[in-house]
Amino acid sequence: MNKSTKIWLNYVLGGAISALLLWGIYEQVIRQLEKVDMNTLWDTGPWYLLSTVVILMPINVALEAWKWQLLANSAQPTSYRQAFMSYIAGIAFSIVTPNRIGEYPGRLIYMQRKNTTRLVAVSVLGSVAQLLTLFVYGCLGLAYYNIAFSGSIAMMLLIGCIIVTIITFIAYWRFDTWIPLIGKIKWLRRYNVYGKLLGRFTDKQQAKILMISLLRYAIYTAQYLILLRWMNVMMPPVEGFFMSALFFWVIAVVPSVALVELGARGSLGIFLFGHFSDNTIGILTATFGIWCINLAIPSVVGSLMIARARLVR
Repeated sequence: MNKSTKIWLNYVLGGAISALLLWGIYEQVIRQLEKVDMNTLWDTGPWYLLSTVVILMPINVALEAWKWQLLANSAQPTSYRQAFMSYIAGIAFSIVTPNRIGEYPGRLIYMQRKNTTRLVAVSVLGSVAQLLTLFVYGCLGLAYYNIAFSGSIAMMLLIGCIIVTIITFIAYWRFDTWIPLIGKIKWLRRYNVYGKLLGRFTDKQQAKILMISLLRYAIYTAQYLILLRWMNVMMPPVEGFFMSALFFWVIAVVPSVALVELGARGSLGIFLFGHFSDNTIGILTATFGIWCINLAIPSVVGSLMIARARLVR
């Protein structure tokens, strides 16, 4: 295949994929907007609150791109620009696939094809860091919930969350203890070499990856709390932060595709934040807003970038 043909194929394939992704994002936004009362946007708090949430979005994206660069560097030399483009492309694919399963395949568009398996292997470390972060904040949210609204179910969830957090913490920091087990399982033995990639990460690198994950979750949670306040859902800042953290924990751990839908997320938000406010429309609108700002907008940018990606090499 000559160079000219490859260029045209890249334009055609990139343009087609970009158009399909943009259409999928459009359909998602329209479906979500149908559940939101747009009249509520005329009865909101100060606009600097919304501006703060929007400004925090690129910071969040930049941090995740940095984390992906740290991970990918173990498999192949990766510049920050390449990591950023890769992550944005992953967001575009994730938003139009169930449970965001398209995120990591989408990231590989901007990476070297020969390193696909290696990149999947090192992404395990990022996933474990994300899981550990999720359960750390889940423990904080559940601890607050048990103090403020005690109940047997809430206590059982807290105990379970603490146990999973401890197990995940050990798994994250002691890769050297369980990676050798891969070689002892016959059907996993051929992947042992990729498991050893995880051993290349130093404690300092692992700490940095985990800190980025913790910071991103804190920013995401703060964004939601600020957006709720902008929608006149008034809560004490500290308590509201813990409840917001609990909100995202429940969304992540409940194995249900339905929770991706705004209606289910809104119902969960109303259940949690209804302890502080009866502004259900505000809770639902803020839930749509956080999805739109942190996922829909970056995914549009990612879709447009894919139109220029070198899909055929």
